[in-house]
Amino acid sequence: MANKETIIISLGGSLVVPEEIDTDFLNKFKKVLQKYFKKYNFVILVGGGKTARNYLKALSEFGMKDVDREWLGIKITRLNAEIVKQIFIKNSYNKVFENPKQKIKTNKEIVVGAGWKPGWSTDYVSVLVAKTYNIKTIINLTNIDYVYDKNPKEFPGAKHFEDINWKDFQKIVGKKWIPGLSMPFDPRASLMAGKEKMKVIIINGNKLKELENFLNNKKFIGTTIE
Repeated sequence: MANKETIIISLGGSLVVPEEIDTDFLNKFKKVLQKYFKKYNFVILVGGGKTARNYLKALSEFGMKDVDREWLGIKITRLNAEIVKQIFIKNSYNKVFENPKQKIKTNKEIVVGAGWKPGWSTDYVSVLVAKTYNIKTIINLTNIDYVYDKNPKEFPGAKHFEDINWKDFQKIVGKKWIPGLSMPFDPRASLMAGKEKMKVIIINGNKLKELENFLNNKKFIGTTIE
C-alpha cells in the first residue's frame, strides 16, 4: 500500500447490516471509493453494529461470561468485514486482517479488518492501525450527521458540533468502554487518538456525498474531532 495516501475508515456495522445486509448501501459505498483508487488506498475497519448488540444483550440474559460475549462480538465484526471485502473482491487484499500492529504488504487498493481482542472496539483497532501506518486522520462512518452534546433522539434541542477538541469530546462519551456501546467514537479509542494527536472525522454513512466532499477537500456535513 505504497505510493498513495492511505485513508482509514471505521465503518459502523449498523450501516452494513441495519436489519439485514444493506446491499444498496454497500453498492453505493463501493462506487464512491472506486472513484478515488488512483488517489488513495483505503483501510476499512468494520464494526459489529446492531447485530452484535442484539447478540450481546440476549446472551447476557443467559449468563454468558463477558469475555465470551466479547469474542462473539469480534466474530460478528469479522463476518461483517467478510461482506465488505467481498464487494471489493477485485481490489481488496484476500483476507480480513486481524492484527492492527502488522503492516499489510499488497498492491491492492483496499484492505479490510475487524475486531481483534476482547476489550477493543473496531474504533480502537482503527487507531492502532493509524499508529502502525503513521496516519493522523480517521474517517468514522456512522449513522449520525454530527457529534451532539446529548442524544438528539431523546433531546430535540441537543447541540451539534462541527468541530470539537478531544477534551470536550471525552466529557460527552466518558472514558469507559462497554461491549456493544453505541457512541460516535469509542471512549478508549478517543483517549488514544487524543494522545497521538490524531484527527477523527465523523460522517453520516447514509450521506455518502459528504464522504466525497471530504475526500475532495470540500466543506462537508459532519464533525471534526482534534
